Amino acid sequence: MSSVIEQSVQARMVASAPRMETLPATLQYDRRYPFAVRMAFPAPATLEGAEVCWEFSRELLTEGVDSPAGQGDVRVRPYGYERTVLEFHAPEGIAMVHVRTEELRRFLERAQELVPVGDEHRHLDLERGLTALLDGPR
Repeated sequence: MSSVIEQSVQARMVASAPRMETLPATLQYDRRYPFAVRMAFPAPATLEGAEVCWEFSRELLTEGVDSPAGQGDVRVRPYGYERTVLEFHAPEGIAMVHVRTEELRRFLERAQELVPVGDEHRHLDLERGLTALLDGPR
């Protein structure tokens, strides 16, 4: 079984214009980082012309599909029955995207199969993390 799950999703950028632009995005879950989810937007879909990635907790995404969650740079909340809003806060501004809740739930189910909630600690490589922390930058 692979240690990484990737799933393409269609995100709809919320803008001041009435029409929302559809953006490709990729959700990723890696067993080596069991508490984190990564969402990447490819270079053509970003203002900077470079891939933009956001990492946030799997717990935040799980909570946010059912009720508002998050207080920091990433916030997640349901939007009706079929969509979930992800807000990404950066110094440049706030990006808000809608993703089909069904796609997020499917991704979370696959992540749960790979690493059940509550078993994340079994997949942490504490020795590698401590070595990196104690060695510092080189």
